Amino acid sequence: MAYNNTKHTKSRYDLAAPIYDLAEWPMEKLWFRKWRPEIWKKAEGPKVLEIAIGTGKNIPYYPDDIEVTGIDISPKMLKRARNHVEKNNIDQVSLMEMDAQQLKFNDNIFDSAVATFAFCSIPDPVKGLQEALRVTKPGGSLHLLEHMLSKKPSLAWIMKKLDTPIHYIAGVHIARNTVANVEKAGWEIYSVKELSSNGIFRFIDARKPG
Repeated sequence: MAYNNTKHTKSRYDLAAPIYDLAEWPMEKLWFRKWRPEIWKKAEGPKVLEIAIGTGKNIPYYPDDIEVTGIDISPKMLKRARNHVEKNNIDQVSLMEMDAQQLKFNDNIFDSAVATFAFCSIPDPVKGLQEALRVTKPGGSLHLLEHMLSKKPSLAWIMKKLDTPIHYIAGVHIARNTVANVEKAGWEIYSVKELSSNGIFRFIDARKPG
């Protein structure tokens, strides 16, 4: 069933691409911009996979000593990321249109995988996380900055009620339990850090067994 939603998600992000950065600017300025550098300090190289690179908001925070392969399902989002790379003469990143649920990479080739606000949108998040696990080397790491279902019951109830219409409009889910999904996919979580009092925003750090 999840794969039936892939086309819908792709179309929504293609549609949003021209105004995506503008629409997220208030949240980016208030919160996201201060969290992005922190997650990229954790990335273990030299080969790093960025899942759902979007318009390339993380590119300015890449450490100098890593090589990043950035994938995204939306060609129009990728176009904006590519413009960012070319404009700033960045040579440490390659961009590929790809579904995170069906990665076109061999097993065990990346030292770590990183994603920011990605597994709220990937139609089958556990499948996407399993694919990330497959292409990461044994002992390699996963670093996520995600928003998810609030730990406060009243807010969680509202988020669950709004999840379906928001997904239809924007292609994003607001009521997922990403920590549980990471565990279901086979990763070993070693750190979860709450970034907001309601538990919506969190860092999740995990490692591939082996």
